[in-house]
Amino acid sequence: MSAIPTDGKRRVIVITDGDQMARKAVESAARQVGARVISRSAGNPTPLSGRQIISLVQQAHHDPVLVMFDDNGHSNQSYGEQALREIMDDPSIEVIGAIAVASNTEHVNGVHVNFSLDQSGNVVHDGVNKDGLPQGFKEPTIFGDTVDVLKEYSVPIIVGVGDIGKMEGKDSYWKGAPVTTQAITEILKRSGDRAPS
Repeated sequence: MSAIPTDGKRRVIVITDGDQMARKAVESAARQVGARVISRSAGNPTPLSGRQIISLVQQAHHDPVLVMFDDNGHSNQSYGEQALREIMDDPSIEVIGAIAVASNTEHVNGVHVNFSLDQSGNVVHDGVNKDGLPQGFKEPTIFGDTVDVLKEYSVPIIVGVGDIGKMEGKDSYWKGAPVTTQAITEILKRSGDRAPS
């Protein structure tokens, strides 16, 4: 974990999934990497407004702070995307990275990611599906219901993963959510934050 920066900006990792399995997995991962998680941001769709989430981020005891966003499978802009935009636009928030989660949502453009993690935690320069299996794309791209917003912003690092907490049981929270934990760790390494040894 890291102390709250002197510039007042809170360091946040955004995660484009928020169902209850994802919440449990993100909470498990947060314990392992020493992060805080806004559990109330979980839900599908996202139950809080961006302003409400920002208030909770500001109250977190330390950074980094993990925040979940979910559009419940809607291809059009919905609550999760609206809240995500508010977070990305807020000057008190520094988004140090994003975890782009694959889903079966149709009619989305997808987002280019720096790399993906497959269901075994291997780094692949490809997109993965919701099971965390490589798709054989020419470029690493993730298709999901809340990921399109990420293209509108300069996010330092975006890691693609399958369905958090699932991936055919490989990312189950009772196993410590290893893929989600690794995705967070990779972002922290690249942001200069402390990662678990």
